[in-house]
Parts: sequence; structure tokens; C-alpha cells
Amino acid sequence: MSRRTLAAVTTVGALLAGTLAFTTPATSHPAHAADDARPTETQWRSLWVDSFRPSIYTPENVDKLVADAKALRVNALIVQVGRWMDCFCNRSTFPRTHVAIDPDFDPLEYVVEKAHAAGIEVHAWVNATPLWNAASPPPSPDHIFHTHGETATGDDRWLNKRHDGTERVGNMLLLDPANPAAVDYLVDGIASIVREYDVDGINLDYIRYPDYNSTTEHSDWGYSDVSLRRFAAATGRTDVPEPDDPQFSDWRREQVTQLVRKIYLTMYDIDPRARLSINGITYGFGPQSVGGWERTRTYAEVLQDWKGWLAEGIIDTNVAMNYKREFLPDQYQMFREWNEVLADWQYGRHNVVGPALYLNSVEDSVRQARAALARTSAGNRVAGWSGYSYAVPSATADADPSLADAERAALTTALTAEDPDGATPLFARPAKVPPMTWKIRPTKGHITGELVAADGTPADQVEVSLTRPGTGTVVATKRTDGSGWFGFVDVRPGRWTVTATLPDGATSVATVTVQPGRIATATFSPR
Repeated sequence: MSRRTLAAVTTVGALLAGTLAFTTPATSHPAHAADDARPTETQWRSLWVDSFRPSIYTPENVDKLVADAKALRVNALIVQVGRWMDCFCNRSTFPRTHVAIDPDFDPLEYVVEKAHAAGIEVHAWVNATPLWNAASPPPSPDHIFHTHGETATGDDRWLNKRHDGTERVGNMLLLDPANPAAVDYLVDGIASIVREYDVDGINLDYIRYPDYNSTTEHSDWGYSDVSLRRFAAATGRTDVPEPDDPQFSDWRREQVTQLVRKIYLTMYDIDPRARLSINGITYGFGPQSVGGWERTRTYAEVLQDWKGWLAEGIIDTNVAMNYKREFLPDQYQMFREWNEVLADWQYGRHNVVGPALYLNSVEDSVRQARAALARTSAGNRVAGWSGYSYAVPSATADADPSLADAERAALTTALTAEDPDGATPLFARPAKVPPMTWKIRPTKGHITGELVAADGTPADQVEVSLTRPGTGTVVATKRTDGSGWFGFVDVRPGRWTVTATLPDGATSVATVTVQPGRIATATFSPR
């Protein structure tokens, strides 16, 4: 079990008749124990560490990773532990990875131990929707490929489906974020990692609808039987919507948002100081060139509303995958357009610019880092930088992996010690990860609950509203997910009325008291 000490732990959404359940913030966190000994400058500096290459396969791999990160003055590692509904760890509800490594070696545990000893945070990188991506099936009989993949039927078939009937693209199979059972499996797996390991946070990749669309203007995905049935139930429609249908696009986008919200509050219930970050999409040109946020490929094509997630407060950090080639004029412009909005759209949370080291020379990566960390015309600045990736630190290393160590050393020198043209190196001094003040010194709380229909089944897609008692003014509205779960984030302290409007028109009402830094559970009286 984790060494993390919590004063109280409750289960998100637990229905305790006539009572309110609260979570109590952790009083300490192992990764933050050395904060006082760290420098006072704050700037996020991380590397993505993928597990498709042997960066964490052995203790020696990890020792080298941590030493290299320390030399680069990195303060966080985003370590890929969940690739295809599995884990490079031993204590998770996901099955252990099929990669042939010592079964007694727990990569995540060892990374956490070594990185924390070096004053470096560890964020467990989990691919949220890829179910499997190999020609051969997973060897583990516990993998959901065998029970919820291509041989499954009905609601047990968790696969996303394209408008043309495609489910497999190459060898890639993906979970449908509109399938309630798939959502809960993913949430439970992430919760098990947060509970069992002293990670500083979870980093979600592929938290969106898939690529492989017929256009950049809408998504062709979301056509599983479960998805279409739930959409029909939510809207009353009987047709099969077209991919560019605005109502269907909004509904699918909300499925991803609801998933993020559930992960955020589930994590908060286990460790209120754990950070939820996502790998944000920045395909193509920025909002400045395409006519606004809603016309970006991020929002329209892959249905990922990270701007809305920051504004609502259901993610702590957006590590934006701003993968552009510095030497191509169009991509040069794209990189800077996205940098600008990332700096200006933070909503009291953190945006981090993540350039693609593997697409650029070391010199161009340094230029991109300087551009990313500069202030905008509005005077804003992103929270920091993340390089993709540790294993492939330059285009030269991508072309010839035998040069990776030499290129990584060159990047380290350029960012920490070299003084080109008299410029101060970007990482001349160590820095701390920017604090999450909204979690360290919370002024708001949260509300969760579960709603069950009269027949005992989860009340799916029921409207739940939040009002101040006696005012009648609705301040926020959410819908339950496929398990009847709902959540409100960043609610002001005090008494609140939570009202659920059921399909038959009846209402259920609960009164909760919100306290800063805690989760209040809305418990509805039985009907």
C-alpha cells in the first residue's frame, strides 16, 4: 500500500443514508517533503518518458533516467505506465504489461523511489482510450481485450466505432468514452495507481475521440451501439446522426468531459494533493487563424475541450503537445499561435508547452523552448516546458538512435550551461514545480453523488442542478453519467441544494454543506 497518510478516505459517490461524507486533505506528500530545500524559482520542467523503449525496464534504466533528468534540471517526469489498459507496475487493477521484464521488478515503484530521492516528481502517464495495439492478442487472460474486445457483444463490447463501421485501425482498438462500463474500468484502474503508489499525479493521454477521420472539421467516431442508444435516450431522437451533427458532436464531447471530471474527483477523494494533467492536442493552426476555439481541430475533430476543462477546474495542468518543426514556416507560426493561447488561457490552473524534441535539432529545440517560455503581448507566461521525449531528444537521435545519449548531453548543455550569443541558459538554476495553490490552500470544495432510478438501475443522463437554499437561482447544471454519477467542482463553501430531475418529471432533492478542500456527497432520499 501507499505510504501516503490521509486523515480520512471516503469513496466518491458513496450513498450514506441521511449523512454527508467528506474527504480530508492530506497533511503531507512524500514528493513534496524536500520542498524547503529546493530553490524558490518555480517553473515546470518535465520530460515525457515513453515505455515503448527501455527507459524503465530495469533498475539500471531508471537510474540513468533519473541521473539524466537531474543533469537537465528537470523537476518532473511523465512516465508512461499505462499503454493499452495495462500497467508497468504490480499493484494496479490493470494487468501487468506483457513486455518481457523481470516479474519481480516494479518499474513504477522504483521510478518513484529514485526520482523522489532526487527531488523530482513522478506523474504516471496513462493512455485513456487505447485498448490494444498489436497484431497478437495480449497474453494476459485478465486483459479486457478478451472480454470486451472484438469477440464481445452488446454492452460488453467496449470498442469505439467509426461511422463507416471501422473499429480497428491498423492494430489499434480504442475504448468508447460513451460506454459506462468502460469508463468505470478506466477510472478504477487510475484510482488503483493513485492509491497504491506515491505518484505526484496522473497524466492522461488519448483523452479524446480518435484520429483517422475523413475531415479535420468533425469526428467520424462514436457509433457503437451503446453510444447511439444513449444519445437517443438523451435527445429523444430516433435517427442515426451524421458525424457533423452539432448536437451529436456536443454530446460526444461531453462524454469525454464527464470522464475527466470523474477521474479528477475520484483522484481527489484518494489524495487531494495529486495532480491531474492531460496531454492537450494542438493540431494545425491555433484559434487565431481558424476562427476561434470551436473551430480548432482540438475541439471540432477530436472533441477535446481542454480550454473548458481548465475553466471548470477539472484538470490541474494541460501539458500541450505542441509538436511542430521549427524550420518549416507554417509550423513555426502554428507553434507560436498555440504558445500564445496556452499562456493566455490558464484560468487559474497551469498550461505547459510540450515541444517535439524528436522533430527538431537541438538548436531549434532551444529556440522553441525560449519562445514557449517568453511572455505574450498580454504579459502572460505558461507554467513551463515538457520535452518529448527522453528517449529521442532530437531529430538526429530519431534518425540514428545510437546518438541519443550524445544528443541528450548536447540538449542538456544548451539548456543549462551553454551561453549562445550571450543569452542566459533557460535552465541555469534549478526550479520547483509550480504549486497548485487551489489544492494546497483550497478556498472551495466539491460535490459528488450517485442517482439510482426507481428500479434500482443507475439513472443515466439525468439533469442535476445546484442552487443556494432559498434563492431558487440555479448556478450550475450537470448530467449524470452512465453509472448515475455526477460531480460539481470548485463550489463555494456553504449550504447548497442539489436537485435531480428524473425522466418521469419527479425531482429528488439533497442538501449538502460544502467545506474548503473537501468533497460533500449528496445523498438523495429514497423514492
